[in-house]
Amino acid sequence: MEAIISNPPNYDAIKAKQQATWASGDFGQIGVRLQIVGESICESVDIHAGEKVLDVASGNGNASLAAARRFADVTSTDYVPSLLEQGRRRAEADSLPISFEVADAEALPFEDGTFDVALSTFGVMFAPDQERAASELLRVVKPGGRIGLASWTPEGFIGRLFELVGSFVPPPTGLRSPMSWGTETRLVELLGPGAAGIRTERKMCMFRYASAEHWVDFFRAYYGPMHKAFAALDDSRQRAFHVALSALAREWNRSERESLVVPGEYLEAVITKS
Repeated sequence: MEAIISNPPNYDAIKAKQQATWASGDFGQIGVRLQIVGESICESVDIHAGEKVLDVASGNGNASLAAARRFADVTSTDYVPSLLEQGRRRAEADSLPISFEVADAEALPFEDGTFDVALSTFGVMFAPDQERAASELLRVVKPGGRIGLASWTPEGFIGRLFELVGSFVPPPTGLRSPMSWGTETRLVELLGPGAAGIRTERKMCMFRYASAEHWVDFFRAYYGPMHKAFAALDDSRQRAFHVALSALAREWNRSERESLVVPGEYLEAVITKS
């Protein structure tokens, strides 16, 4: 008996919805509070002055700015133009020369082997076609070049957050969780065939807010996935969602004061292309 093959996901439709999601709210308000991750990945990748660096799904430019501070030749890409514009304004404020270009992580508009380094901090992990996105990262980097990634882990706070969001607003069927990029096993599956080496380290990025309620309100206003989730629910479900989110934040809170301090675990990976 022949196996029944389900229809593959409609990646184009999913990507269009994702693009609208990340363009909603104002992710830049979240992104600027994750700048330390961009600095960390640039040190781990060991960026040198003069190297050509591509930041994929760059958001408002944390890794781009960090690489430019190290005198790299940086190209910052994202498929949300408004986020690139925020990155451009940040670069101008710091007098950092960075090129900005609208681009899809699954179809990068660059020749093979163009860059010494490719970076992505909490960006490429959300591409719906993970294999294609990984292939593009490898393709645009020179042999012997490096790929630096920061991805939320499924066990960490953001992993739990996405589980909670999915329990109220189910994600598209047929897709792997973006949090799988935050596991060593999946990184080896995606990038191992083209890698001479993969080095990983689990790190923490602390979320610091005035309270659990402050965090919920802030993310509801500015973080696209949460902003869209609330918009998809009726009033009673919104209230239940708000209560569940507040409880999650309090569960993970490590502060001994009235403020909120939540550790957000992520996997930092440096892949050397073969």
